[in-house]
Amino acid sequence: MARPVVVGESEDRLIGWLRRREGRAGKPSPIGDDAAFLPPGGPWAITVDSQIEGVHFPSGLDPALVARRLLSVNLSDLAACGARPAWAFLALAAPPGFDARRLFSSLARACRTAGVTLAGGDLARNPERLVASLTLLGNRPVGGRWLRRSAARVGDRLYVGGTLGESALGQRLLTRGAAMDIRRRVFLPGDLVIPNALVPAAHRAIRRHLAPRAQLALGVALGRERRAAALDVSDGLARDLHRLCAESRVGALIEESALPLAPRFAELSRAVGEEPLALALGGGEDYVLLFTLPPRKAPPRDFPNAEIGRITPGPAVRINQGGVSRELLPLGWDHLE
Repeated sequence: MARPVVVGESEDRLIGWLRRREGRAGKPSPIGDDAAFLPPGGPWAITVDSQIEGVHFPSGLDPALVARRLLSVNLSDLAACGARPAWAFLALAAPPGFDARRLFSSLARACRTAGVTLAGGDLARNPERLVASLTLLGNRPVGGRWLRRSAARVGDRLYVGGTLGESALGQRLLTRGAAMDIRRRVFLPGDLVIPNALVPAAHRAIRRHLAPRAQLALGVALGRERRAAALDVSDGLARDLHRLCAESRVGALIEESALPLAPRFAELSRAVGEEPLALALGGGEDYVLLFTLPPRKAPPRDFPNAEIGRITPGPAVRINQGGVSRELLPLGWDHLE
């Protein structure tokens, strides 16, 4: 699987080029948020995401787990917009002998649980690897607003909806031979030496990576606020924070000590030779919401939100470590490198 990279930003440059091209055509581009709002302004939010064997999940993963992960990562995009999911379209390219019925059955069950109707798609053969793409349509709840990356203002408080880095740590364990079955039972290889006290944390990290949960309810709750900016942390906190700040034309200052980490995460990271802060800032695939609210507005209750900093005059994005402020580089995933 790919590893985090520093700067690069070929993906962001390509997206920026596409947006400028649309602008030159004399119409505003719908590109820039986790989903496109169509027609412009709504009432539909539309997103598409892919899962590629050997890139986003280990080769040979149970098709039922592939289906659930595919849906969850797409639902996370809708959560970041404050949408309720409604319709799905699947494009599946699979190698000969792939158990497509198992994937379809699992996807259909997961869709029903999420209130999604699988409405169609496309099937093709790929002799090399499994590639699954899902397009999701969501609608705007009554009384809600679309969440956008461009709504942050100087002085706003910055929050994340859950712990950081745990999914990336789970991915590292999978590359070393760990596995999980459809019952969410985790298996660690014999040559992976982990202290017994840290084994539960290893299991949680692997489950977090292979079976993420989209924060749909939090997204809907934020959509009821008078003003909130949001996106989901899929490519790394640092990179996604840079994206939010760029869209809102602001800066940010986050506190290292405030970053929420799972129990025993730091110990487990070091035990397997990983740096906890690097995973938290740039590991990616956390699928929690990164959002802002005005300074006097408390975040929605009943969610594990953590305040990690504030929005500042742009364009600098910085991190405070033990009283020393330094530039925060856009660490994280770049899908084109």
